[in-house]
Amino acid sequence: NIHKMHLKAVWLNYSSRSVLRSGNECIKANALSCGECIQVGAKCGWCTDTEFLKQGEPTSARCDELESLMKRGCDAARIENPHGGQRILKNKAVTNRKKGAEKLRPEDITQIQPQKLSLNLRSGEPQNIKLRFKRAEDYPIDLYYLMDLSYSMKDDLENVKNLGTSLMKEMSKITSDFRIGFGSFVEKTVMPYISTTPAKLLNPCTGDQNCTSPFSYKNVLKLTSNGHQFNSLVGKQQISGNLDSPEGGFDAIMQVAVCGEHIGWRNVTRLLVFSTDAGFHFAGDGKLGGIVLPNDGRCHLENNMYTMSHYYDYPSIAHLVQKLSENNIQTIFAVTEEFQPVYKELKNLIPKSAVGTLSANSSNVINLIVDAYNVSPWSFFIKISSRRSDHHVSPIACCFLFPMPSQVSFNINITAQGCPKQGKPESIKIKPLGFTEEVEILLNFICECDCHKQGIKNSDMCHNGNGTFECGACRCNKGRVGRQCECRKDEVSTEDLDKNCRKDNGTDICSNNGECVCGTCECKKRDNPEERYSGKFCECDNFNCDRSNNKLCGGHGRCECRVCICDANYTGSACDCSLDTSTCLASNKQICNGRGNCECGTCRCTDPKFQGPTCEICPTCPGVCTEHKSCVQCRAFGTGEKKDTCERDCSYFNLIKVKDRDKLPQPVQAFPLMHCKERDANDCWFYYTYAVNNTEKEVHVVETLECPAGPDIIPIVAGVVTGIVLIGLALLLIWKLLMIIHDRREFAKFEKEKMNAKWDTGENPIYKSAVTTVINPKYEGK
Repeated sequence: NIHKMHLKAVWLNYSSRSVLRSGNECIKANALSCGECIQVGAKCGWCTDTEFLKQGEPTSARCDELESLMKRGCDAARIENPHGGQRILKNKAVTNRKKGAEKLRPEDITQIQPQKLSLNLRSGEPQNIKLRFKRAEDYPIDLYYLMDLSYSMKDDLENVKNLGTSLMKEMSKITSDFRIGFGSFVEKTVMPYISTTPAKLLNPCTGDQNCTSPFSYKNVLKLTSNGHQFNSLVGKQQISGNLDSPEGGFDAIMQVAVCGEHIGWRNVTRLLVFSTDAGFHFAGDGKLGGIVLPNDGRCHLENNMYTMSHYYDYPSIAHLVQKLSENNIQTIFAVTEEFQPVYKELKNLIPKSAVGTLSANSSNVINLIVDAYNVSPWSFFIKISSRRSDHHVSPIACCFLFPMPSQVSFNINITAQGCPKQGKPESIKIKPLGFTEEVEILLNFICECDCHKQGIKNSDMCHNGNGTFECGACRCNKGRVGRQCECRKDEVSTEDLDKNCRKDNGTDICSNNGECVCGTCECKKRDNPEERYSGKFCECDNFNCDRSNNKLCGGHGRCECRVCICDANYTGSACDCSLDTSTCLASNKQICNGRGNCECGTCRCTDPKFQGPTCEICPTCPGVCTEHKSCVQCRAFGTGEKKDTCERDCSYFNLIKVKDRDKLPQPVQAFPLMHCKERDANDCWFYYTYAVNNTEKEVHVVETLECPAGPDIIPIVAGVVTGIVLIGLALLLIWKLLMIIHDRREFAKFEKEKMNAKWDTGENPIYKSAVTTVINPKYEGK
């Protein structure tokens, strides 16, 4: 049953300076040496080429990401980029021992593999180690029973007196190598805790009860495999007493943890059963008895009695946790129901501890111990600590918990962030709590490059020996600055030196793009690490060149001192003009179909009739309408020869439908346009235009067909017309007959009224005749 876990430890942080983690961290670190550069991160490299830096670039420009260095012209062989590694120094296989097999000494049993490793760590580069833990069966167990002997535990003591043989019998089901010991505690032997008068010291109990004198802690029985001896010695113990309810159990636990020789602990599984029916005193409570010195965490047993209870205060919980962990002791708190909440909170603070409910008279103590043991060992803790050169042990990461099967595999990543002072080796230990075995890991830090070893101290290349020439650059001696260490720090910003940083005797120092250091411009860095200033006066840059398609130098060149240096087959101020004529070849292998010129990889057609990428499209040439007829039919009306392959063959133009012929576009000078009239198989006419607008082909088509009347409908129409004419004639005759009848009636009525009329014959008095007779006076009648 293999249980795999992946752990990540990124906690070896010895970096002495802050490094920005956004963008290119290599550039932003301003590393002045190869060693500083490789400590920034695993992506950073250092170019050792002495000719690598351009004029105006600082020494720190040698530190950059590997890809960027090679792009800037540094050969891969000149880039320092060391890597870490690991070696296994001790790798003894885990013990595959079954219960009942040959008995082994505890020191011959191996449960964790490997046992010792050596890692070479480079900052930011994780090293993965694999550990295997296998819990050995029939592993030896030491159990120490620590009991509260205050008066309230009187009935409990009677039940514990037979605990030895019974517990030995029960634990033999788990291991064949089991030892048991016994200790007891009451309270500190100072007056406020145990009695109001000195007379009560001999017998602190009331009435006729016979009690022993109070004590802080007594080691009654050293760990032994003799259960009968346990029963015998425990049977001789007597109850004692004190005044307050909390007991001095923490003093006892501390002594059990640190007095290994007196208790008899072996390097095996160590169990401490703490049995009480009361709470506990802790650090600070000693002031009630005038005790102010903090507990020193050392063994003070004389004749198996704790002799310094009146001198040292109770230990703190954190102090107990430290000592229990250091000595691999697992604690089982066997307490009554009343104090379960208190000790459960204590359990959360003490790794690998357990809490069991003790009955009122401790009759269930054996079951409690067995149950707690069966649960506790299956909770596995890892403690990681670092032992530094000053012999100070400091926990780095501690204590994670998971259910433990019979075998566990770990993948642990260890990453260093920077280097310790002077790059001294360190060591860490990975240790399962409750077990004595551990994995020791020796850490060696890569803090310098290999080229550092070939450095030339006081080199002439560093201005008269004012620095060490290493890894292609000068590392200046103390008090010297400049690329060649040519200046003292107090000379950096003098007026005379600043004159050398002004271009053409101008007012701007380093073109306002840098600082004058030792009379030499060191150009400032941009937020974008890919953008750089350069030049003697920082007057150049690689980001202010012409752009095409929003790309610097059209993406076909590099920007040097604000001028594009184009790649092969490209020209123009923005390298956007291609000299390649392959894109201008027409299907007849002629450049621009012989009807145009190839300019920057694009045809410029000289014949106005022709257009398109290679001057092969002629929208107004004969045959254009016939060529596109079938595709227009299938896309606009779903008919024609290509209706079954329309989607495949006829998607080369954009189709736009209009309602009638008046809505069709008219020819313009911007691009040629052809009006087409075609007839389908049903003698229906459809109208459309075909045009090429730049490279877009457009077809506008009238959405309705113009169809003549068909032969089948003529008889029907003729019959309808004939019927309409006949009906019209009949209606006309009826109307004529009615009019004649009406007229005759009106005329007869008129005649009748005329005959009945009486006419007056008088003359109008103002009437004058319209006839005038004139006689010629000379007329003689001849």
